[in-house]
Amino acid sequence: MIKVIIDEQPTGRIRSFEMSGHAHFAEHGKDLVCAGASAVSFGAVNAIIALTGKTPQIDQGSDGGYLKVTFPEADEKDHDIQLIVKAMIVSLQTIEQDYGQHIQLIFKK
Repeated sequence: MIKVIIDEQPTGRIRSFEMSGHAHFAEHGKDLVCAGASAVSFGAVNAIIALTGKTPQIDQGSDGGYLKVTFPEADEKDHDIQLIVKAMIVSLQTIEQDYGQHIQLIFKK
């Protein structure tokens, strides 16, 4: 199962997200849950970099089963970063609604 831990401040600001595990929905290369979660998360990180000029701290596992992204402290671009991250979360929740036995979002406050 893919677990997505979202570190959210009491204000609703997202500090970081951490994805770990494998979906095991289908064999490697045909796993729609893994492909969807990967596309959504990497697309969001790439959008943050391209659209805000800010590069978050990115820690990535060598086997593809781990990604942690930590966002910089709030500054003038934080609103845009948070909007992109929250759009990513909505997309991941949509995947979770249909494939909940393969992906789980956990909010840590």
